[in-house]
Amino acid sequence: MTDDKIIHLDMGTHTAVAPESDARATVCLGIESSCDETSAAIVDSNHNILAHIIYSQIPEHQKYGGVVPELAARAHILAIDAVVSETLTRSGLTMADIDVIAATAGPGLIGGVLVGWMAATGIAQSTGKPLVAVNHLEGHALVPRLISASASDATQNVAVEFPYLLMLASGGHCQILLVRDVGKYELIGQTLDDSAGEAFDKVSKMLGLGYPGGPVVDARAKCGNPNAFKFPRPLCDKPGCDFSFSGIKTAARVFLDKNPGPHDDGFINDFCASFQASVVDCIINRLGHAMQDERVVMVAPKTLVVAGGVAKNSAIRHAMEQLAAAHQMTFAAPPMNLCTDNGAMIAWAGLENYARGRVVSEPVAPRSRWPLTEV
Repeated sequence: MTDDKIIHLDMGTHTAVAPESDARATVCLGIESSCDETSAAIVDSNHNILAHIIYSQIPEHQKYGGVVPELAARAHILAIDAVVSETLTRSGLTMADIDVIAATAGPGLIGGVLVGWMAATGIAQSTGKPLVAVNHLEGHALVPRLISASASDATQNVAVEFPYLLMLASGGHCQILLVRDVGKYELIGQTLDDSAGEAFDKVSKMLGLGYPGGPVVDARAKCGNPNAFKFPRPLCDKPGCDFSFSGIKTAARVFLDKNPGPHDDGFINDFCASFQASVVDCIINRLGHAMQDERVVMVAPKTLVVAGGVAKNSAIRHAMEQLAAAHQMTFAAPPMNLCTDNGAMIAWAGLENYARGRVVSEPVAPRSRWPLTEV
């Protein structure tokens, strides 16, 4: 493990809601290893991230244009002990100061999930600490309650209270959920094929822009014309809240096959802007339908939240903030470094579950698939 792949994310004190009373805050060590990031964090119930480290595997996977599961699992094995140890060191705490252990138990690449889960299980058993099995998607769903901000003012914390309407978008998932409480998630809409994150990655690969594709497409799109090329808006003329992104991806492939290049920067920027605009339009259209869904109307959530890796996309954040304002809702999103997979979100989800008595009482088998509605 080399230093250039370690990202130290000591966040200091961030209070998103009123801190607890004089009672000592509960402290959680969280471990995340579901895909290509080995991460650990120590977070307390007063919304403080005491230490946070991510070991990035991106360099190992870039030459393949995506994550190779076998390589990811091997890298997790090599990194996990050092990441956890360094997180403790940087927090200034010892295991005696930790109240609860939490780790991702699924969904994800099962080899990686097993590495983190077995590490957490070993720590919990050897120290006698309670253990929480966290659904990776629940980590994304709840992290805005740890710390969040509006799109227009990233320095302004927004208190996210239940219930809220959530757009969860990543490389593997794209869902609209009504978040009623911890462990209470109602699926309002989901992708019927590809996720938004996968579409970004595939288009980036088509253009030779590298992996991961989301950030580079977003950056290129800022310099391009979103009306330069015409891309489809699948399902936008249909009722319901489900997504479909495969048609946009296919349209991109067909267009590039007919126009093989070489492409100059202007073409690439316009292509990225036009592609991104179609994705944003689909997301906003489906969210608009979700806000009119009777299940959502009955609950009347006051906050619209975006989370997951795709939540880093500036155009999506801006469009969702405008949509929220149009519906008299508050918009909230995690800070950029808590959008992608990270240990802090797992530690916070662990604390939220621990506070409700949701701890492991018998052996847990990690899962490659684990719908959030089954938490």
